[in-house]
Order: sequence, then structure tokens, then C-alpha cells
Amino acid sequence: MREPFPSRRAVLRSGAAAAALVLLEGCSSDAAPSDGTEPSSASASTSASAAASPAATSYAMPAESHPHTRTFMAWPALEEVWGDQLPAVRQDIANVAQAVARFEPVVLMARPDQSARAREQCGDSVEVIDLPVDDLWARDTGPTFVTGPGGLAGVDLNFNGWGNKQAHTEDSQVARNLLDRYGIRRIQAPITGEGGGIEVDGEGTLMATESSWVNENRNPGKSRDQIEAAFKELFGVRKVIWFAGVAGQDITDCHIDALARFAEPGVVVIHRPGPDTPPDIWSQASDQALEVLRGATDAMGRPLRIVDLTEPDLSGVPDPGKDFLATYLNYYVVNGAVIMPRFGDKASDDRAAGILADLHPGREIVPVSINAIAAGGGGIHCSTQQQPVP
Repeated sequence: MREPFPSRRAVLRSGAAAAALVLLEGCSSDAAPSDGTEPSSASASTSASAAASPAATSYAMPAESHPHTRTFMAWPALEEVWGDQLPAVRQDIANVAQAVARFEPVVLMARPDQSARAREQCGDSVEVIDLPVDDLWARDTGPTFVTGPGGLAGVDLNFNGWGNKQAHTEDSQVARNLLDRYGIRRIQAPITGEGGGIEVDGEGTLMATESSWVNENRNPGKSRDQIEAAFKELFGVRKVIWFAGVAGQDITDCHIDALARFAEPGVVVIHRPGPDTPPDIWSQASDQALEVLRGATDAMGRPLRIVDLTEPDLSGVPDPGKDFLATYLNYYVVNGAVIMPRFGDKASDDRAAGILADLHPGREIVPVSINAIAAGGGGIHCSTQQQPVP
């Protein structure tokens, strides 16, 4: 058991937040991002601790399929989060790191007193650096990288433990510390959230769930319009497609990277429940997202092609638990490959691999078993963060 902290797919144990599913029409905006004056090269090379104002930037977030310089990951540190599952979770992280390292450099952050163990478990193909972390979710705790005329920068989204649901003393500083270490310009966001809460196509369109952003636990007093304006300025997008999501039922408040992803501009792959799955709030969220996508266009004015990615059959998984993140959607696109979860049901795993191969032609499909990570409510995408080539 991972008490007293909820897992990433746990019903909140405090009882303070009741289930909330608000079905909304899709909302988008075509306003152009602001074009600020690019700072001088001297300013751009300033220490990462001196955060840039978003208004002074002209950066954009590339699609995940854009070439990567490296992938960042993190070594889970806290027994009070994972309990007796910590060894299995660490082995899953080592397996994911080794799979990614076949295609691009991997840098794994670990507490100094745990880095030797991480090096031993991950092997020589993975670079381990001493950098304090609390947990493994590098997608959310690390910087979200953007590129522009000034080169590379990292957006610090002010990680607050998904609305103060989990200990984050070290994780709240990961973005700042990592950018400082690599001498990369830091942009401090005027909003609070996580990298797993946004999905971009690299051509001006961003998808997000309202439940994980327009939420008092992250952005008290801020409207959806204000958050959308920040997205446009921070990530160089022109249009935001909003989904309702689900608030108060998992630690992320329904991140977009477990609901809908861009396979390429104009093509969205969406998580769908299995044919025998009883209706619940998660299937309702998927239905609502599907309805929004059917009526949406992207920043280029294109209607969206929608591809279903059906959840796995977990009948062969021993005691997966109620928090298990049973989705193939939390895959990760790397240089030349797609690293996808394998849950153990061959028919489901093979079907998902075939769909991902069709969606990502020319990339090798690499399945990795991650049932320990999934039991904590996360996946491969949640545990990785790409640094794009500028």
C-alpha cells in the first residue's frame, strides 16, 4: 500500500473532492501567439535560475516526433509513496530507460544516495546524474522544452504535486535544477500544471483537459481563457482544444496523455474503453472527448482524423488493482521508435502494436512490460521527458 499518498489513478482518500465530470462543448481559439522581441545572446545564456518572462519569448513546443537530443527520466525515491512495490517500480523504470537508450541518450536523475543503485540497475547505456527527486514522473516534474530563434529553453510549470496531493519537496525544484545544470534558459510559467497535461501537434494546436488546469488546486482564480492565453504564449500555439476530463478522481485530475494524443498533425489517437467495460466516469470522459474531436479542427483548419486505441484486456493480469492505468495511449515517441506498454494479453498487445505501427511508419515498435508503474496509475510517457533538437 502507498498510504498516505494517493497513487496517480487513486480516488482521493481525503474525501475532500467528490467526483466531478462536466461535459462541455469543445472550445478553441485562433488568436495568434504574441511575438516578443528575442533577447540578446548574452541574455539567452543567463543562468537558468533567472527565469525569463513568457512575454519576452517567441518559442514553440515541437511535436514529440521531432528529433530528440536526449530523454530525461527519474529514479523513484520514496518508500512512503510506493511501499513494497518500490523494487518492482524501479525495475520497470530501468527497463524503460534501457529501451529508450537503444535509440537516443537517456539521462536519469537520482538522489545522490541512490544513484549508485540506479547505475547498477540501469546499466552502462543509461547516464545517471545526481539530482534530487521524489518520484519517477519526469514528464510532470521536469521542464517542458520549447525551441525558437534563441535556441532551446525549458518551461517551468511550477510543479506542486498535482495540486498538493503528494510530497514534492524535491520534485518542485527539478525543472529549475535540471535547467541550471545544463545551462538552458528557464521560462517560469504564469500558470501551474504538468507536462503530461498538454499535447501539441507541432503546427500550432494544443489539447488539454479542463479538469487538470482550470482547477483551484493548481490555478486558483484563473479562468480557462487566461490559462489558454498562457498556453499560446508559452508553447507557441494558436488553437487550444479543450476536453472536460475528470476532476478529483485521480491524482492528475485526468491528464491529456491518457486520453488523446496527436499521432501527427491532423490525426488524433484516443483512448477507448473495451467492449465489455461497464460505463463509468472514465468512459464518459472518453465519450465526451470523442464528441469534441468529431466537431473540431486544428490550427490549420483541418478536420481531425480520429483513431481509436482500445484499452487492454486485463483478465490475465494478476490483481492489477483499482488504480491500474490500463491504456496503450501513454506511449513515447523516440528517435526511430515508439516505446509502448505491454500488459500481458497477447491479442490486445499485438492489436495496439499494429495500430501504433500504422500511425508511426518507419519507427520500430518496442513493447515494454510496465505493470508495476501502471499499478501506480502512470505509464511510459509519464516517466519520460524529451529534450528536442533546437
